[in-house]
Amino acid sequence: MISVPLDKKKHNRHRFDCGVDVLNNYLCLMANQQSSKDNSRTFVLEDASQPEYIIAYYTLTMTAVDLQKLPTKLQKKHQATQAAGLIARLAVDKRYAKRGFGEWVLIDALKKLLSTSETIGFPLIVVDAKEGAVQFYEKFGFTAFLGMKNKLFITISDVRLSLKNT
Repeated sequence: MISVPLDKKKHNRHRFDCGVDVLNNYLCLMANQQSSKDNSRTFVLEDASQPEYIIAYYTLTMTAVDLQKLPTKLQKKHQATQAAGLIARLAVDKRYAKRGFGEWVLIDALKKLLSTSETIGFPLIVVDAKEGAVQFYEKFGFTAFLGMKNKLFITISDVRLSLKNT
């Protein structure tokens, strides 16, 4: 499996349904527009038998970091940090749920952000988890920002270590 950039001419965005309207609508209405403005990049996992069908997608960009919401140890270590990689959206079509595709696209997103961090140094990856998704991210080592249960982070060093061990 490989992820590819979203292509509105190839991929059937309107067929995609993860059960969360805001995620479906973003894919249909905003993903290409945001990419053309260089605000984000959206990648899709295609169905091998019907490449126009989207199994899952994720969107990557950068975000500002509020150091005061990090544990004290990380505040001190990264006191000059202003930005982090952001997994802005991640969703799996309901027709493909419970088959490991969510894990696959998360790991793919982490690999892309790790590679980017080797060129443009940033120490954290952030995700704003939708209701019910916090445990999914925690299972992969993400930790909630202080006082923000749905905003989570993982350090690039932890991602590097995890991916090295797989």
